Amino acid sequence: MESRMHERLVKLAKTSEQEMNLAEAALLIAMDEYPGLDVDAYLRQLDELATSVQQRLPAQAGLEDTLVTLNQFLFVEQGFSGDTDDYDDPRNSFLNEVLDRKRGIPITLSILYMEVGRRLGLPLKGVSFPGHFLVKFSTREGEVVLDPFSGGSLMSKEDLVEMLEETYGTAADTASAPLERLLTAAGKKEILVRMLRNLKGAYLRRERYEKALTVIDQILLIQPDQPDEIRDRGRIYEHLECFRAALEDYQSYLTLRPSAGDAPDAHRRIAELKQIVANLN
Repeated sequence: MESRMHERLVKLAKTSEQEMNLAEAALLIAMDEYPGLDVDAYLRQLDELATSVQQRLPAQAGLEDTLVTLNQFLFVEQGFSGDTDDYDDPRNSFLNEVLDRKRGIPITLSILYMEVGRRLGLPLKGVSFPGHFLVKFSTREGEVVLDPFSGGSLMSKEDLVEMLEETYGTAADTASAPLERLLTAAGKKEILVRMLRNLKGAYLRRERYEKALTVIDQILLIQPDQPDEIRDRGRIYEHLECFRAALEDYQSYLTLRPSAGDAPDAHRRIAELKQIVANLN
C-alpha cells in the first residue's frame, strides 16, 4: 500500500502544473502520516461540496453570485474556519484533517477553497503572500484578493499593506516590494512546498525530528532543487546523531550553494563531522 502511494506521489510530482491535481497531491502527502487514508473518498467529498454549492446557485449565476454562495456554504453552513486556537497544530497542514475537523491554516483552507471553486468553474489562483496564503481571481477591473482563513473575506489594498506590516513590522515598505509582485499566482508545486514547510516547522517546534525528515524528503521529491532543505536535513541528521548522513547533506549543500551566507558555518560542521565519522571507523 505504502509503496503504491509513494509511486502515485512520485508520478504526480513529475506531472506538469497544468495536469497536476492539487487536492490529490495534498492528500497523497498526508498518506505518510495516515497510511490507510482513502484519497479517492476525500476527492469525492470535494466533489460533493461543489455539488451542494451548485444546487444553491440561481440559473445563469455569475462569478459574484458563485463566490457569495461558496463563502456562505463553506464558512457559514459547513462551518469551515481558521484554527485560531491551535494554529501550529500539525493536523492543520493535512487536507484530510481540514475536511474532517473543518479547521485549517491559510494555505490548507485556500487549497480547499480553490479545489471546490475549480469544480464550479471559478478561475481561482493561490497567492504565496508573505506570512499568509491568499486566493485571487482576475476581472476586467483588476484582481480581486480573498482570504479563506477569514471566511473568504475580500482584501483591500489597505488590508494587504497591514498584513505586510504584521509580517515585517511597521517599516514594511511596499515601494521596495510592490503589492503586484507579491500577489503573483503561485504554481501548484510551489503551494505544496509551502504547505510542507509549514508542516516541517510545526514538527521541528515539537522536536519531532523523524517526522520533519519525512517532510523534507517530500519537499525534495516535489522540488529537488532546494539547497536549504538539504542543509536543514543535515542539521536534523546531526541532531539525531546520524553523522555520515549529516556530513553528506552539508557537503551537498555547499556544492549547490558554495557562496551561501552560512557557508563558513557549514564548512565548520563538515570539519567536525569528518572528525566524528573518522572516530566511528
